[in-house]
This record gives sequence, C-alpha cells and structure tokens, in this order.
Amino acid sequence: QVQLVESGGGSVQAGGSLRLSCLASGSTYSTYCMAWFRQAQGKEREEAAVIGRDGTTYYADSVKGRFTISRDNAKNTLYLQMNSLKPEDTAMYYCAAARISCSVRYISPFPYWGQGTQVTVSS
Repeated sequence: QVQLVESGGGSVQAGGSLRLSCLASGSTYSTYCMAWFRQAQGKEREEAAVIGRDGTTYYADSVKGRFTISRDNAKNTLYLQMNSLKPEDTAMYYCAAARISCSVRYISPFPYWGQGTQVTVSS
C-alpha cells in the first residue's frame, strides 16, 4: 500500500520553472521505481521521467535537458524540476511508483498513482 500526493503545479510563463513534489506514504520500503507521467488534453499519457531507487534516470526526448527527476528516499519524496518550460509542457502531471526495477517497467504497469497536479505554461 503506497499513497502518492503531488504538489507544486501551477501556471507559469514560457521559459519559467516549476518544481513538482510527490510525497509517498504507507509501505514505501522497496518502492524502487518512481516516475512522472503527464497527459495533455486530447493526448495520450506520456512517460516524462523515471528514476530508480539507485538514482538511475530516464527521460522522454521531449523533456530531456530541461527536466530533472530526483528523489529523497529518506523523506519518501519524488521531485521534478522543470526548467525552460514550453507551452507544450502544459498537462496534468502524475506521480507513479512501483516495487520493481525501472528496467522492467514496461512489463508491469505502475500500480501506485497520485491524483495529479496541473501545470499550465502560457506563451
């Protein structure tokens, strides 16, 4: 049982920055893989960034170089630092977690999800 709560979303102008947080509670031990997904209106959900418990990261090409995913295991918190934001980054951002290695995340879906936090970037 893992509960995830996102925060930090909001509205910013293009070129600005936001830092999203995801607080995990419950049985967080061995929650090895965590990720940020996003879904814009009318579009399919996209895996934006992924991080393993050891700090290994994966980024979608669309955010690479601009977003940084990190985690503080002691605080059970996942972060997404978003810089140089573009209007196309506008989406609902969801935190997800799984008790698996991130390398096998395509085999099993993420079982734990947050409620989402809205990010809106204006031009």
